[in-house]
Amino acid sequence: MKSFKIALAQFSPHVGNIDANTQKMIEQANLAKKDNADLIIFPELSTLGYPADDLVLRPSLTKRTQQAFDQLAQVKDIVMVFGFVNQTEDGQRFNSAAVMKDGQVLGIYNKQTLPNYAVFDEKRYFNEGHQHLVFEYLGHKFGVLICEDVWSLNVVQQLAQLNVDTVVVLNSSPYEVGKPQHRIETMAALVKQLNINLVYCNQVGGHDDLVFDGTSFVLNKSGEVALQAASFQENLSIAEYDATNLAFSKTSITPTLDTMAEIYQSLVMATRDYVQRSGFPGVILGLSGGIDSALTLAIAVDAIGADKVQAVMMPYTYTAQISVEDAAEQAKTLGVTFGIAEINPIVNGFLQTLYPFFGDAPVDATEENLQARSRGTLLMALSNKFGNLVLSTGNKSEVAVGYCTLYGDMVGGFSVLKDVYKTIVFELAKYRNSIADKPVIPERVITRPPSAELRPDQVDQDSLPPYEVLDAILYSYIEEDMSQDDIIEKGFEEEVVKRVIRLVDVNEYKRRQGAIGPRISSRAFSRERRYPIVNGWKAGI
Repeated sequence: MKSFKIALAQFSPHVGNIDANTQKMIEQANLAKKDNADLIIFPELSTLGYPADDLVLRPSLTKRTQQAFDQLAQVKDIVMVFGFVNQTEDGQRFNSAAVMKDGQVLGIYNKQTLPNYAVFDEKRYFNEGHQHLVFEYLGHKFGVLICEDVWSLNVVQQLAQLNVDTVVVLNSSPYEVGKPQHRIETMAALVKQLNINLVYCNQVGGHDDLVFDGTSFVLNKSGEVALQAASFQENLSIAEYDATNLAFSKTSITPTLDTMAEIYQSLVMATRDYVQRSGFPGVILGLSGGIDSALTLAIAVDAIGADKVQAVMMPYTYTAQISVEDAAEQAKTLGVTFGIAEINPIVNGFLQTLYPFFGDAPVDATEENLQARSRGTLLMALSNKFGNLVLSTGNKSEVAVGYCTLYGDMVGGFSVLKDVYKTIVFELAKYRNSIADKPVIPERVITRPPSAELRPDQVDQDSLPPYEVLDAILYSYIEEDMSQDDIIEKGFEEEVVKRVIRLVDVNEYKRRQGAIGPRISSRAFSRERRYPIVNGWKAGI
């Protein structure tokens, strides 16, 4: 057995752009060769990108995949293990990995464990594989697995029994809070149990609502971390196997991020990739002087640069002067384009036009919604005129209970905080200020009571429970799937729980019409939480 170097190409495939992905893989392989790497591992479905949804069903995919193989075959003197869609002559389709050296395919592995839960829908697209792949190189026996396979103990045990030394795992494992550390800890226990080394290469990047953190790693049989790549950035890492010690040498280990840093970086990366890969020249958002838009602005600037961000303050009669001041101060601090557009004439015009219909009907939420919709119309007009993407600024707590206005503050193409509870919004704002030379979010924005400012002296808690209570109930109902009765038994007031759950249930129609946003939790309002809009389910047990 000889010593060797193995490269982990933690990169961000552009879904559907097979040519660009292939060229990136060739570049990574050539860079790895300069570091004298003997093998290079790429993420799951690295040629096509993951998840590609119904692009997998396109008739020309086989031809395009073959063209990718032809280009990759030009790479010499390094073993490449990469992901692709394998469509066989008998009509089957697999999520597969190829092992290639000097243009020759040494083996193909078909993923055996197809996840079909949460955000995953692989059984819609793929057949299950049933055979393991083991290849020998430099006197070392390698086994190949793909993502979910490594979480199936039976599959890993069968592979380990084939006397492999190292298992390489191609991954497209989506991010959620705490997931990077959970993977490492779980896999460390697994390799100790089965006495194998593990090389785990995960993709990175934002793909629509999904976020991939990377955080690739290498584990020795002892469970020791020999290499850990950075989270939320592309990275080519080299791990060295010492044949004398029969273990990977401890090399570059990037510490796991703290929770708020982890969440913040995930939102920045997701926003950057969505904006840039969608081809927008920049973004625009309504800056209200409140904490949600303030945090969204900071994320946008960190994602694509201040020169590509525009903020618009749209005051009305009920807008406090300190809101205008705080918005202007933050815009100046961050260096973004900033403007003020009074909406009084627009709202008054709506009210005059509607007076023959409204008559002397009492004022209610309708007039409040007209303010929000006036702002939404302005933002969309500016977007249409100059091509910038409108960022929605609502958070998960508001979206959950419908404390937002359709075609108003919900307008936009990307909702940065869609999966971030309000209590976490406050923590993220404090975190962002803590890493800056001076606060980028005015302290008053963080400390003053949140308000939509749609009526005199309004604060959010006129309509909602305190956010600490609201978020705890929402987490129990959404993330933990607890029943109404079980949540009440946890000590929350019965009427409050009933009201919150009812608001969640009746506002499904709003959420369906909202913009997508980055998923950071186990139960985002996207792929994995699918409830009918119209239904007769009764809350309770």
